[in-house]
Amino acid sequence: MDPIRLTGRLVDLRDFRTSDIPDAVGIVGDERVTRWLSFDARDQDQTAAMIEGAISRAQAEPRTEYYLAVVDKQDRMIGFGRLGLSGVQAAKLGYAIHADHWGHGYATDAAHTLITYGFGPLRLHRITAAIGPDNAASVAVVKRLGMTYEGRLRDHVHTSGAWRDSLLYSILAPEWTAQADQP
Repeated sequence: MDPIRLTGRLVDLRDFRTSDIPDAVGIVGDERVTRWLSFDARDQDQTAAMIEGAISRAQAEPRTEYYLAVVDKQDRMIGFGRLGLSGVQAAKLGYAIHADHWGHGYATDAAHTLITYGFGPLRLHRITAAIGPDNAASVAVVKRLGMTYEGRLRDHVHTSGAWRDSLLYSILAPEWTAQADQP
C-alpha cells in the first residue's frame, strides 16, 4: 500500500514514521494539549506505542483509520489528525496541534484537508467530531468548516480522573460540496 500524503494550504498530512516519536512526545506529553483530548498525557513509551500502533493499523486491508502526522512545509511534525472510519460511509474526525503552534490556522487546515479527503477519495457520507465543551478553539474550527452542532454526549470520555461530556458536530457530503461550490 502506498503511503498517504495529503497537501493542505498551510500543512500536509502523512503517514507516521517511527522518527516522529520524539515530536509526538512533545504533543501528547504536553498537558496544555491533552487537556482537550480524550486521553491523558503520555510518556515516551506510551507515545512510541501509539505511533507504532498507528503505523501498524495503516497497513490494514481495508484501512479503517487514517491517523496521520500533521507536518509543516519542511516536513516537521507539529500535530496529528485522524479520520476513524465507523459505520457505513462515516468517520470520526480528530486533531491536535503542538501548543507552540496554536493560533496559526494549522488545525483548521489539517481538518479541512482530512474532510476533503474523506468526502473525496474515501467517498464518505458523514463526518463527526466530538469536542470537550470547554474547548472553544476547537469548536471554532469545526464551525469555520461548516459543521453542525448535533448535541451533547454525556460522560463521553474519562480523562484527567473525571468523566467529561463532549459536544457532537457533524457535516454531510452534500453540505461540504455545497460549501465548496460557493464563491
